Amino acid sequence: MPDHPEIYRSQAEQYEALVSREDYQGRLLPALQEITSFNNKQVVEFGAGTGRLTTLVAPLARFIHAFDSSQHMLDLAAQKLSLSGATNWHTQTADHRRVPAADHSADVILSGWSVCYVVVDHPQGWQAEIDKVLTEMKRILVPGGKTLLIETLGTGFGEPHAPEHLVEYFSYLESHGFTRTWLRTDYRFETIEIARELTKFFFGEAMLEKILSDSRGITLPECTGIWSR
Repeated sequence: MPDHPEIYRSQAEQYEALVSREDYQGRLLPALQEITSFNNKQVVEFGAGTGRLTTLVAPLARFIHAFDSSQHMLDLAAQKLSLSGATNWHTQTADHRRVPAADHSADVILSGWSVCYVVVDHPQGWQAEIDKVLTEMKRILVPGGKTLLIETLGTGFGEPHAPEHLVEYFSYLESHGFTRTWLRTDYRFETIEIARELTKFFFGEAMLEKILSDSRGITLPECTGIWSR
């Protein structure tokens, strides 16, 4: 299995090469905007990584504070944001459970493919750790604000097929007032060689058989869930 902690510590460029090929049809931002507006909003992002969501939201938001536990990933996010010309952003390292943001300072809290690692890292006591994250989000959010959590609902599948180790976590969110929706955010690759290299890098050998190659191109299906509250 790929070493995801090591990827986040030291392999931001290759990680970015993979995730930049997801959602090639541009469906994710419109799906988020159907739930809440980012226009002129103060946004706090948990687990920004290489700025995949940050760069989508920054052109709309008043300001976005992007936090991640990996400075290595944030360095690439900052580089992308600078190159885009955006100035309404700030990046800083932080644990999800202790984010240096003021009380009631965010109109929208956003987190993509990140809170799930609290579950992965604490298999015996994940509920208590998730409660800490949700409490921190509630502290930062303004009354009436919106929280959006994005997680995978199955890589290599055309319909939702939640990873087994995250099923209870997803149910836990829904028992705590989150509503789930989902969409397809497939990966598109230029060549089969690139598809195999990047897919193996992050997902491992088993995912290679899920790559689809036909007259429309080379894709890896992806189902993405959005939990909102």
